[in-house]
Amino acid sequence: MKKLKVLVFSASFGNGHLRAAEAVIEGIRIQEPSAIIMHLDFGDFLSKPINTLIKNIYGEIINHIPKLWGRFYYKTSMVQPRSLSQRFLSKLGRKEFLRYINVFKPDFIICTYPTVSSVLAQLRYEKVLKVPVVTIITDYTVHSHWVHPSVDRYIVACTEVKGSLIAWGIEGSRIHVTGIPVSPKFEDQTDRKYILSKLGLKSNLPTFLVMGGSYGVLKSANRICKKLANSKVPVQAIIVCGKNEKLYQSLKELIIQARNPIVRLEYVHNVEELMSISDLIITKAGGLTVSEALTKHLPLVIYKPIPGQEEENAHYVQKIGAGIVAHTEAELGQLINHFLMNPGEVEKMREKAAVALPGHSTERAVEEMLQLVNKRMLA
Repeated sequence: MKKLKVLVFSASFGNGHLRAAEAVIEGIRIQEPSAIIMHLDFGDFLSKPINTLIKNIYGEIINHIPKLWGRFYYKTSMVQPRSLSQRFLSKLGRKEFLRYINVFKPDFIICTYPTVSSVLAQLRYEKVLKVPVVTIITDYTVHSHWVHPSVDRYIVACTEVKGSLIAWGIEGSRIHVTGIPVSPKFEDQTDRKYILSKLGLKSNLPTFLVMGGSYGVLKSANRICKKLANSKVPVQAIIVCGKNEKLYQSLKELIIQARNPIVRLEYVHNVEELMSISDLIITKAGGLTVSEALTKHLPLVIYKPIPGQEEENAHYVQKIGAGIVAHTEAELGQLINHFLMNPGEVEKMREKAAVALPGHSTERAVEEMLQLVNKRMLA
């Protein structure tokens, strides 16, 4: 029997595109263990200096002048698919993509990054590319850059995203609401007491998890931890510092002097375990982080969402009642105190989070993709 061959395109401009791709790859390997899967980073098709420059500029804007990113995002959010700028983007890397595709000969292609999706969909439109293109939108909103009528299947987070795509003229039959794919590990049950014990934490205290995005941990993380460390209402906290060594070291003295237990971690590979043992997460609003938290039925306090897609993700979380947004440090402090004093409010948000997603998002997404391939083979 012929082995399934899958080509996956993501990008490391922000960690969400990469994580969604890795989740789908995990899901395919579960359902099709013999599948041959090739995962490519869009940035590798650019010259190394240009790739590095784009990442650095994006990181600097997100960290230091996020409002500029927001203005750019919203200004370009309604650009028509056939506009001059979109046609230009649809030419980026097309020769290199085609050359690679013709050698690898995949049965279908998955895209978690909009530029690649647009390029390949345009090739589908021109009937140059013969294999179907599946696009996974990695946020709870639709930017015009994702939109192209020749994408064969869209995998989306929620009915609101589907409605937006339909408003753009995409056929409803091409859009499948599965939830944004997250690693199947987030569906697993965990031994909460065992994990808490490993971290030196107690099972009878509320646990708050503090995390930032891939472009730097929350800027106020040190002061957030100080609020939790000195809270008169008993609480324990986990702070994930990622690759921010300065933050990690700065917490040492605070932890020693803290009234309440604080655990600091560097870059971790067990976010699903940390979410499983937590009662609340204080975080940014990346599409994958939101999806992972909702999959774990974990209420969110989203702190200073970056204007653009993060802001839209935060609006979605608030709308479904699974979390709340803090726009200032003062607001965040008030919310921390409020939720510590009113644990029932946290439980209400947890209940909302539990019904927000259909569950098993990756499994459902992969099933839709395999159905598409099977229909094509039978045609």
